[in-house]
Amino acid sequence: MATPFTFPRSAPEAQGIASSAILGFVEAVEANIDVLHSFMLVRHGQVVAEGWWAPYASDLPHMLFSLSKSYTSTGVGLAVAEGYFSIDDPVISFFPDETPKRVGKNLAAMQVRHLLTMSTGQAEEGLSRTARRRDGNWVRGFLGKSVKYRPGTRFLYNSGATYMLSAIIQKTTGQTLLEYLTPRLFEPLGIEGATWETCPRGINTGGWGLTVKIEDIARLGQLYLQRGSWQGRQLLPEAWVAEASRKQIDNGDDPSSDWAQGYGYQFWRCRHNLYRGDGAFGQYCIVMPEQDAVLAITSGVDNMQAVMNQAWDHLLPALGDGTLPADAAGEAALRAKLAGLVLPAQTGEAASPVAADVNGATYAFEAGNPLGLESATFEFGNDGSATATFRNGQGEVRTPAGYGTWAAGLFMGERGEPVKSASTGAWTSEDTYTVTAYQVETPFRVTVNCRFAGDELTLGLRVNVSFGPTELPEVVGRRV
Repeated sequence: MATPFTFPRSAPEAQGIASSAILGFVEAVEANIDVLHSFMLVRHGQVVAEGWWAPYASDLPHMLFSLSKSYTSTGVGLAVAEGYFSIDDPVISFFPDETPKRVGKNLAAMQVRHLLTMSTGQAEEGLSRTARRRDGNWVRGFLGKSVKYRPGTRFLYNSGATYMLSAIIQKTTGQTLLEYLTPRLFEPLGIEGATWETCPRGINTGGWGLTVKIEDIARLGQLYLQRGSWQGRQLLPEAWVAEASRKQIDNGDDPSSDWAQGYGYQFWRCRHNLYRGDGAFGQYCIVMPEQDAVLAITSGVDNMQAVMNQAWDHLLPALGDGTLPADAAGEAALRAKLAGLVLPAQTGEAASPVAADVNGATYAFEAGNPLGLESATFEFGNDGSATATFRNGQGEVRTPAGYGTWAAGLFMGERGEPVKSASTGAWTSEDTYTVTAYQVETPFRVTVNCRFAGDELTLGLRVNVSFGPTELPEVVGRRV
């Protein structure tokens, strides 16, 4: 069995970029961005810098959100090349049983290319309503939405359009998108362990839901940088790469915004003649053709433009021609910085007079509370560490929290399910213990304030980023 591909590593100067410039980028994002989780910079096909802010780590995959779209687009390119369908095919031609009885001229005119370019003609995205259909038939929900405009004339970011691309691949190939991509893209690129969410009918969501590691993001970017060629094989047609990465449709006119430079086939055009795939809360695959470089980033941010601004300010100008003289001191400083990346632990005290009274006590919550909690128990160690045990309708989740350090364990996910996390905690006042938990395969940081008063425990929860509210109403439990 062949050894999976991995990028060779190189000193930055040997590939024409100063270690000091990369160090400047890292220091700038630490000072100005909340927060990066990992990054990888590839130049001339070699990794010149990579780093993970603990508790994130190289062996952990990361949720991509809409960066998944660029992998879906790649699947379409492969399926088109294999003759399964054409981008000129009408969308309704694939789903005769899901098409409305009355088909308007705009829906009839919608082609695969309009799904790719987010120009379906629909006036609103509306995926959340489609996903709530009782029959779980998202295809029928998408095709049943009004197509107000002539397809191809207006840009509207639409994750449902990407879902339809996944559905078309499954309908024509008989495989899910993930199954189809595995031998054609993931295995040649060395991407292992990828997972992809599905709709209720078993179709990969396409527009989101893919989880891979940071190097897997860089691999996709490098494939496009090499115009579809990979280790002597043309995995993806060069013509597809050219079409996917060029501006296919206008999406704005703000010269300072990287969301207004045009849109290709599930890739955004950037300033400086670059292009990228990206996902909510700061997941990036940035391709720099003129500089022969790829920048991959995972993060948990609410201002995605700010991250790119740091890259344009610090990295882009430093990507020069040729090589640079070796800089042992600069390289050592960069390597030391990258080896010691860590996200700040929760600040506060290791102990409180309240701890002895509440140690091991269980608090019960009223049914139907916003957090879905049934009970919570806290156990406090002599070293400042603690373990919180949360119980809900799905079972029990034990969350160890280190003092001044990160402790690996589980935490409650968005739907109350246990998710892989790392937590830290401290007493932020005499009566309040605060736990900060990173869900380490996602962008999410959850902070829980636990206020003890007599026989009551008041829990307040907030998240760093969200599609909805970032702070939930407090819930009150009583000691049992």
